[in-house]
Formats: sequence, C-alpha cells, structure tokens
Amino acid sequence: MRSVNKVIIIGNLTRDPEMRETPTGQKVTTFGVATNRQWVTSKSEQKSSAEFHECVAWSKLAEVCAKYLKKSKLVYIEGYLKTRNWETPEGVKKFKTEIIVQDMIMLDKKQSSPEEEKEMLEAQPEDQLPVMDDEGGENIF
Repeated sequence: MRSVNKVIIIGNLTRDPEMRETPTGQKVTTFGVATNRQWVTSKSEQKSSAEFHECVAWSKLAEVCAKYLKKSKLVYIEGYLKTRNWETPEGVKKFKTEIIVQDMIMLDKKQSSPEEEKEMLEAQPEDQLPVMDDEGGENIF
C-alpha cells in the first residue's frame, strides 16, 4: 500500500532564518513558521489556536531562504515531515519533527526584483537534495 508524507503550510516566520554548513560543506537553513486557525463553537464562541513548525531547507533553497526571508514574513512552505532523534550527554533520548522544505514562496505584497525571481527559479527541488547518511537520514549538523 502507498503512503503519503506531504506538508503544505502558509504562515508567518517566527524568527529570522539561520544558515549553517554541514561538515561536508552543504548549506542548511532553519526557521520557524506559525500557522493559525479559527473556528466557532456550537455556543457561537470564536476560538483560535496557533501551531509552530520547525522548517529545514537545504542547498540552494537554503541560501535563498536565508537571504530573503525575515521574521514575520508570510510564506508558503511545501515539503515533508522528518523526525530526528539524538541522545543528550545525560542519556535522555530526544526527538524533533521538522518540515523538510522542498518549495517556498514568499507571499508578502512586496514585488520581487528580477534578480530575486531568477534566484528563486534556480532553487528547484532537484538542487536541494540533502546528502544522506547510511540510514537514510540527513546529515543536518
């Protein structure tokens, strides 16, 4: 049976992106995105909640995200979920689920310059495939 691991969110950046380089020289950028939802209860009360998502972009897309995204900017993110795990020096096993970004569109009203548009088009998913370790997980840091 087939399965699907696909994420699409539209939200605002919770912090400026941080770009790093792996020991193999691959660029990786991390940033947070907040999404909100609103609904009305059966008693006609308006409710809302926010979700916070950790996002990871690789390669050329990592460079584009680091260069153009800023805290509070509205973005469209498309990708898949990936859960990492590690053990702390105290022996506690930790887990973190992140969105591995395959596509990003800036949704703020400001028009992009021709240079920004060109750079965005060059950052297609084929350019951003991460280097995998022997177990199929990304070498993040």
